[in-house]
Amino acid sequence: MFGINLEVTRFYQEAKEEGRQEGIKEAKCELITRFLASGMSMEKVAQLLNLNIEQVKLISEQDSSKST
Repeated sequence: MFGINLEVTRFYQEAKEEGRQEGIKEAKCELITRFLASGMSMEKVAQLLNLNIEQVKLISEQDSSKST
């Protein structure tokens, strides 16, 4: 209508990047849950996902509070 390609606007690019980052975060949370459930150590999970152990613990605790 105005000759603007939405895909090149800064708003679109920022929203797209925000969605991508949220998807990565959700995937890591799911992987943490599955890895820990399979018996993998928190240290190994942190190493594989390039996180620190505190992040893995926090996500694990949040996940376990959802289950109860």
